[in-house]
Amino acid sequence: MINVTKTYLPPYEEYEAYLKGIWERNQLTNNGPLVRELEQKIKDYLGVKHCLFVSNGTIAIQLALKVLGVTKEVITTPFSYCATSHSVVWEGCTPVFADILRSDLCIDPQKVEAAITENTQAILATHVYGNPCEVYELQKIADKHNIKLIYDAAHAFGASVDDKSLLSFGDISTCSFHATKVFHTVEGGAVITNNDEYAWLLDRYRSFGHIGDDYLTIGINGKNSEFHAAMGLVNLPKVPEIIAARKAIFDIYDEELNWEKLTRPELSLNTVKNYAYYPVFFESEAALLKVRDALSENQIMPRRYFYPSLSTLKFVTEESTCPISDDFALRALALPLYYDLAHEDVYRIARIVNENL
Repeated sequence: MINVTKTYLPPYEEYEAYLKGIWERNQLTNNGPLVRELEQKIKDYLGVKHCLFVSNGTIAIQLALKVLGVTKEVITTPFSYCATSHSVVWEGCTPVFADILRSDLCIDPQKVEAAITENTQAILATHVYGNPCEVYELQKIADKHNIKLIYDAAHAFGASVDDKSLLSFGDISTCSFHATKVFHTVEGGAVITNNDEYAWLLDRYRSFGHIGDDYLTIGINGKNSEFHAAMGLVNLPKVPEIIAARKAIFDIYDEELNWEKLTRPELSLNTVKNYAYYPVFFESEAALLKVRDALSENQIMPRRYFYPSLSTLKFVTEESTCPISDDFALRALALPLYYDLAHEDVYRIARIVNENL
């Protein structure tokens, strides 16, 4: 079976070498040396000032909202994984959806500005499929209205715009290091910021609000373990190799698929991609379902991603006002893409898609 993604696993002996050190030190968690080493190496890799390694990408968003003091309205995208909007609701805030651009499926800055009210405290934008939002325009809007800017950069590790990591933009960027991501720590995530005060608070919020006997605030358990950090330390040097392998697959799809009946997001010229996903958009939901079923019959499992449009979830909002997102979500299918997907299988996937359009 070929799934939409497959976890990259490094050579076992490289991971085992870190396990030996964990056994010798007998420190499994609570800001151990491997966690600190991983944070430093991620900071160096991304070119950012602060990186807080946390238990997952959802907690990362919740921590970002908390440290920025967001309690009211958050303008966010309907075209993302549910963790984006769920985090807003879970923190007692109100999600306000702004529709997306047809070109790259990221949040539309003009729709963002039109949605701002006296209760707006933050923008939470997603770099969809690892493609950059209009980062400069969104920053202008945030500055103009004196509101916070958070990026859900779960897909964006290894991607950059104008030679700057996508995780270096905004007041805070969050990332997921889930096993399905380009870079993973099995489970995990990070909160990225260049603000010293935010980093200091984040460090305490992720550890019950205290360090040692220094109790300063309430907090949660957002820490991560030495075992997860060890996986990250083994995988981080492999990221360029992983991205290169994914690009080769991406290029085959680009060459082989029938673009008279399919589209995919446009790419910015000033962007370095990480090839996190390969989404295609069909002419209709019926066309998508036909291709999906044909692939499934051949033991190939793509994913409707993102589906559904978050603006249609009744427990999040009463009525959708995002027709572009609602439309694209019905027609979006992510094709298999992972490090060691055989090229002959990529050609076969493309052929099955084309034959059933």
